[in-house]
Amino acid sequence: MDNKKRITIQGVATLLQNANIKGFFTGKIYQGQTKNVCVPGLNCYSCPGAIGACPIGSLQNTLSSYKFKFPYYVLGLIFFFGALFGRMICGFICPFGFVQDILYKIPFPKKIKTFKGDKLLRNLKYIVLVVMVIILPIFFKLTPVFCKYLCPSGTLAGIFLLLSNTKLFSVLGGRFAWKVSILVIVILISIIVSRPFCKYLCPLGAMYAPFNKISVVQMTCDNEKCIACKACQKVCDMCVDPSTMPNSNECIRCGKCISTCPTKALKMGNVFTNNKI
Repeated sequence: MDNKKRITIQGVATLLQNANIKGFFTGKIYQGQTKNVCVPGLNCYSCPGAIGACPIGSLQNTLSSYKFKFPYYVLGLIFFFGALFGRMICGFICPFGFVQDILYKIPFPKKIKTFKGDKLLRNLKYIVLVVMVIILPIFFKLTPVFCKYLCPSGTLAGIFLLLSNTKLFSVLGGRFAWKVSILVIVILISIIVSRPFCKYLCPLGAMYAPFNKISVVQMTCDNEKCIACKACQKVCDMCVDPSTMPNSNECIRCGKCISTCPTKALKMGNVFTNNKI
């Protein structure tokens, strides 16, 4: 699949998850029945256009409730999406992934593919998941820690809400300034580094990552066709070598490697029949 088609799919997915267009004008958060259902990607509940709930926000809210409840529903949905697609959701469905991809298209003199410490920093998203999404919300009731103190997607949603309901400016405080600072940093880095939030901080990506090796959708490399030219590795924005690790935890299955491979050794298929998708 070429990049233009993927960008189109990302745009449509983002619009579908934020289909409450009038919310951007009225400044009111949608409260319909679909708000009880989690969307697959990172899309803040508080976005005026959101018609579904964010899985990470829902997970924290369940864990941080006064009476502890195991989050069967939320984890069930995340595991369902992961078992079907793995991190393909990050590459095609996630609205904040789409935002980062658009930012990376902005021209800059020197784009950075990788750097010293890059691989080590990739583990940070797992720490964010365990500490900020699971442990802290359990001990600090009614406090979705990741949403309140880190999530740039939520901050972006808050800005949309402020623009459509200026009365909310009166309740802003230091925490909002802190989160805006994080959002600005993520935006600036996203122009230079492809998907920095996905690579280093996203807890949802951390949850989907292990499913890449067992999901229904699978990447395959035909070793008989592969000539080890590493063309696939050179175009990969996630710095994966699909010829040796086609189902790496870091792969978002964007398909750039498939369209670049000169011998058509790489393909996307399903685990049952390995038919091309």
